[in-house]
Amino acid sequence: MLDYATLKVIWWLLIGVLLVGFAIMDGHDMGIGSLLPFVGRTDEERRVIINSIGAHWEGNQTWLITGAGLIFAAWPQVYATAFSGFYWALLLVLWAMFFRPVGFKYRSLIHNQTWRTTWDWLLFVGSFVPALLFGVAMGNILLGVPFHFDDTLRPFYTGSFWGLLNPFALLCGVVSAAMLVFHGGVYLMHRTEGVIYQRARRSLIYSGLIALLAFAAAGVWVASGMEGYVITSNIDPNGVADPLHKTVAMQTGAWMLNYQRAPLTLLVPLLGFAGILLAWLLARVGKTLLAFVASALGVLGIIGTMAVSMFPVILPSSSQPSMSLTVWDASSSHFTLVVMLVVTGILLPIVVSYTGWAFRIMRGKVTKEYVRENEHSAY
Repeated sequence: MLDYATLKVIWWLLIGVLLVGFAIMDGHDMGIGSLLPFVGRTDEERRVIINSIGAHWEGNQTWLITGAGLIFAAWPQVYATAFSGFYWALLLVLWAMFFRPVGFKYRSLIHNQTWRTTWDWLLFVGSFVPALLFGVAMGNILLGVPFHFDDTLRPFYTGSFWGLLNPFALLCGVVSAAMLVFHGGVYLMHRTEGVIYQRARRSLIYSGLIALLAFAAAGVWVASGMEGYVITSNIDPNGVADPLHKTVAMQTGAWMLNYQRAPLTLLVPLLGFAGILLAWLLARVGKTLLAFVASALGVLGIIGTMAVSMFPVILPSSSQPSMSLTVWDASSSHFTLVVMLVVTGILLPIVVSYTGWAFRIMRGKVTKEYVRENEHSAY
């Protein structure tokens, strides 16, 4: 039987894997949706772009649902605090994402240029806004979220929606949006040909450069002037989860301490830079499948950098630092984590295997000829 502390770390890793999986799988859909009005110049070209992800976009969204569900089960206090604190931002994400299923299903059913162009831009909104706001949320978590608990562990958020739109959080939003647009551009190259392929290839120059520069700028900001959170009292990793009984100090550069303690963790941010650069080079020479793998590794490195920087903190409190939520004091019970681990160990390989099989079966280029031949069944 695994001890409680080990289970807590395993679930920190598993939730990280699911969030990265969401960014990789649904992220390339968002990236392609963000490129749709710019890479596709005609209605036929835009239908080709939409159908490049038409077979998978619904399945890819399950990564978000699964990730949110596991956060609720494994880290209930994090779920309650974050989803209440970011309530309006999350509603804005959901409202924007509503355009995607409706747009995919109904955009091409009416032969009217105004109708189709309107839905093209709504698909852009439904893709770009979530990509931007997910990064904004991550930036605010690094800065600290203004919340506290009462004696019954009921969370109270004391910030505002507009307070989330601060300069550092918006910079992180740029990192997120540019990263996913780059990732989507690589996948679009892999699934298309001709003029769409060439335009997607050119888009990688801009999105990749913005992603790398913004990621580097955010790193300098964190390392040089941002206050991080350091646990200054002893916490029993095997103890009962209780976020009210610890002391936490805020100090400049604290988010860099894990890299000093374990220098090998520097490979994680380096993977973010290397993955994007390698993906761009591979895409330049037409190795689109390898470029997609490299881009996915870049996404892993960028998101993993935040996780490594903050560990063991999950959700820091800027108003009451001692009430910050960590891996050690925000997890569910030992029994709950064990049961979920068994279920996840059975179901996750099945889901991953099925996803891989589906992508293999539906592989290949989407062309204008395909759209013409499937005029009434294609998106």
